[in-house]
Amino acid sequence: MAADASYPDPMDVAVSARYLGFAPWALDTSPLYSEWAEGVANDDELTERIARLGERRGQPNLVFAAARWAGCGLDPFPVWRENVLDAWDRVAEITAERRTQTNEVGRCATLLPLLSRVDGPVALLETGTAAGLCLFPDRYSYAYSSPAGEHPRPLAEPASPEDESSAPVLHCRLDSVEALPERRPDVVWRAGIDLAPIDVRDPVAVAWLETLIWPGSAHAERVARLRAAVGVVRTDPPRIVEGDILDHLADVAAESPRDATLVVFHSAVLMYLDADERRRFSDLAAGLAAHLGRRVIWISNESAGVLPLVDRQMPPGVDSTGRFVQSVDGEPVALAGQHGASYEVMPLRP
Repeated sequence: MAADASYPDPMDVAVSARYLGFAPWALDTSPLYSEWAEGVANDDELTERIARLGERRGQPNLVFAAARWAGCGLDPFPVWRENVLDAWDRVAEITAERRTQTNEVGRCATLLPLLSRVDGPVALLETGTAAGLCLFPDRYSYAYSSPAGEHPRPLAEPASPEDESSAPVLHCRLDSVEALPERRPDVVWRAGIDLAPIDVRDPVAVAWLETLIWPGSAHAERVARLRAAVGVVRTDPPRIVEGDILDHLADVAAESPRDATLVVFHSAVLMYLDADERRRFSDLAAGLAAHLGRRVIWISNESAGVLPLVDRQMPPGVDSTGRFVQSVDGEPVALAGQHGASYEVMPLRP
């Protein structure tokens, strides 16, 4: 029996719900993306086309960036819709060729409070590293504020005046002066793993990272930070292993110096894995110390609901909306702003 055309396709309904949920999330910092998302959610033709892309390729961040990359502009939804439909074949092709990837170096400001308290030399391994920009927390400048006031220079100076003049300044608001980083970590080794590594020496690849940053005045500073960070990393590009983090984590971790404390970290990566893959990654990360026979610290910055182990330990009533739950070795320790602008430890204190 033929399907009844009066009933919407469940895949289309899922796309509509996904974009409708994205709209209020983007509203405060990118009203245009919010308008696009709401428009897509109520547009049968677009939801049908996006549904055919599949879940990974059809996510709002990727579709919107692909449309911009295809030259569809930054117009209000009615105009943008026509541009997207005209260029749909190219937009769909871009979603197959490219991925949403970590492009926010500001997250280093929320990693530093933990990294600054690691004794001795540190080896950094980031899973889902993209261009490796967050592997250089020791090379950037920081300006923290807290209820006690401003803390523009809480750390030792960079290695040279050249580093200071070229490095981005990462601003972060702390809810307690106790979270203020004590010093820059002594990073002696750094590496990353990514399905599609980005070479910071490739201007086209870097341009894609810029395209992934949402339009809107609230995000303009992020573009400047990205460009400054790329300038720093280009002088000493890290080793990035291409492949699945589940396949390569143990082997790459084993390459790190034995006399350094290995810190494995990630931000907004596990959300792209299914539940079974998240469990496998969690088991791998938690078991690295025993596997390597030395100290390993696992720092996770993920949204609530991604790691059940962490969720079960969250104090009742804590609202993490719009922030990562930062955990160390599976224990929640802070709420970290998704772009690094805030770091809160008080909600998770006993």
